[in-house]
Parts: sequence; C-alpha cells; structure tokens
Amino acid sequence: MKIYYSPKCLGYAQPGHPESPARVRASYEYLEERGCQFTEPSPCGDDDILLAHTVDLLDSVKKGTFFDFDTPVFSGIYEIACMAAGGAVAAAMHCLETGEQAFSLMRPPGHHAARNRLGGFCYFNNIAIAALRAQQKAGKVAIIDFDCHHGNGTEDIILGREGFLYLSLHQSPLFPGTGRKSRGNCINYPLSAGTTPEQYLAALKEGLGEVERFRPDVLALSAGFDSYRLDPIASLSLDQETYRDIGRMIGALRRPAFTVLEGGYSRDLPECIHHFLLGLEE
Repeated sequence: MKIYYSPKCLGYAQPGHPESPARVRASYEYLEERGCQFTEPSPCGDDDILLAHTVDLLDSVKKGTFFDFDTPVFSGIYEIACMAAGGAVAAAMHCLETGEQAFSLMRPPGHHAARNRLGGFCYFNNIAIAALRAQQKAGKVAIIDFDCHHGNGTEDIILGREGFLYLSLHQSPLFPGTGRKSRGNCINYPLSAGTTPEQYLAALKEGLGEVERFRPDVLALSAGFDSYRLDPIASLSLDQETYRDIGRMIGALRRPAFTVLEGGYSRDLPECIHHFLLGLEE
C-alpha cells in the first residue's frame, strides 16, 4: 500500500492539545518498523482547496485571521494544512491511476472543516478536497467516515452534490452535535456511548449495503480511531481487532479506495491503524 507522510506535518503543537505531533510520529515509526514504505506528498494548490471551500476561508487560514479555541492559529499552519490536503489528493490520484490502496498519514485532520468554517482541529477538509478531485477523473465517489465524531464539514460540502454518497458512523450525542439523522445523499448512523464492537459492525454492514447500492467507482475513507475503547475523548468501545474487521468489510466491496487519517488520540493509535490497513488489504 502506498503511504503518504511528511515530517513537516509534525511542525505545530499546543501543550495539552490531544491532536499532537506524537500521535502521527508514533504511527509513522510503528508502520516503518513493520516494513511500510513512505512517500512525501506535495502541498495542494489553492485551486484544490477552492473545490471544497470558499475564498474567505482560504484567505483566513492563509493570513491567520481566524479564531477557534480548538483549532488555533499556528505559524505556518496554512502551508502544513496544504500539505495534509496534498497527501489526501496524492492518495486519491494514486488509487485512481493504479487501482491500488493508498493512505495519507498526515495532520491536521479535516472532516470538521465546512465550506466556509474551520473547527474541531481541522483547517481544510482533506477528504472532501480529495474526493472532489477524484470525481473529476472517476464517476461516483462514496465517502465512508468511521471517525467517532460526525464529519459535519464533509456533510456540509457534499450534501446535495450529484455523484457523491456520504456515510458516517459516529457517537451521538457528542461534538459537533450534528449527524442525528440522514439527509439526502448523507447517511448517518448515530451510535450511543458504549456501543459494542458487535453493534458497531452490524451498523457498518447495513451502511455498506447502501454504499453497494450506490455503486461507487471509488471509495474515500475518513479513518478515525477515536471509537477505540481507550480513547480519551470519546466513549465507544471498539477493540484493536475491530478495525481489522472494518477494513475487511470495506475491502470486500472490491472498489479502489484511498484513506485519510482523521482522529484517534490513544497511545494505541499505531496498532489500530495497522489493524485497519491489514484488514483493508485482505
């Protein structure tokens, strides 16, 4: 599997913030020890960002004129956010050109960034930007989001767009408070705190049935691992092995797929990612 990673994404941090460089650095080191090979992505251009976002949002990130408590202004964050979005685009293009799986192991995450609003640790919506680029070359795109938090930004960008399906499984109630029901081409599965692996996989099976009926040409995967039972900021109860099951079930759709890292804040994030990637390739 092609994995996109750059140490440049480690270049910002805030003390005590759960979205820290350590989570991605540890995942990189863990995967490297297991023989994975990495490619450094190029930053995406403003034209890519404007596929999903407004000029106002782009300019505010570029100039650092925004304010969000969870999503602070950092020196160089525009360049780093462009690199993260570029990793997602590179993964999408590799997937479409070769038919192989691809994974962007980058930060910041993206699925809370809406068309004209950032938030939730996210500056630009990496998965939406890459999916919109992918649709220019492919036909229909299904975005599957298994982060523990609803991808409100992705839904905001994708809702009503022809040729797209968005599927999200997430804890509810929980930040950002959206995704309580399905709307149009956005299918939401709100799950209560304490949802077991068996219950989660049953919901995923049902949701993937909707994906199959949509008959996508490519899958865009928003991979969050904060549904893990030891994650400090959510309350689902998935095991490490559950992520292998998730990967296996998505892989069984037999569609080209690219994956973009979203959340996941436990010390076991590297193992969770590894289980998912193994399942996806089985």
